Amino acid sequence: MPTPFDPEDILHLPLMANLATLAEDGAPRNAPVWFHWEDGALHMLSDETASSARRIARDPRVAVEIVHYDNAGGILRHLGLRGRATIDPMDPALFRRLLARYLGPDEAAWNPWFIDTVAKIEDPSGRLIRLVPDSIFTNDVSFFRSGPALATA
Repeated sequence: MPTPFDPEDILHLPLMANLATLAEDGAPRNAPVWFHWEDGALHMLSDETASSARRIARDPRVAVEIVHYDNAGGILRHLGLRGRATIDPMDPALFRRLLARYLGPDEAAWNPWFIDTVAKIEDPSGRLIRLVPDSIFTNDVSFFRSGPALATA
């Protein structure tokens, strides 16, 4: 029994998203990604050589799934977004907001090795995948421990 919920409840949590793109032969490809929701768009990190960015440039149709799961708390919420993504130039300020969701608001406390070696905030090859969803699906099945009442109620 599908139980909808406000997508904002999930979109502002530091969860992992699963980005699905289409390979040249039409086969689905999935990648776990960090994300940031702002102004009606989901932003995910990429760069000019990333396979996800190449697939989106060829076929922009994507799906993103985000699951909030807390076994002990009985929470199981699914959020699905579908649409056509774009590959945008890096926006360092937006990327910093994305990183703050996962690393915390104090940039001075961020791991310098990770920022310099992996994140490379100011790298000109950085890109952001941007999805303004055509459709959003939510389903709260947080009754698997508490049923029939929702644990999220």
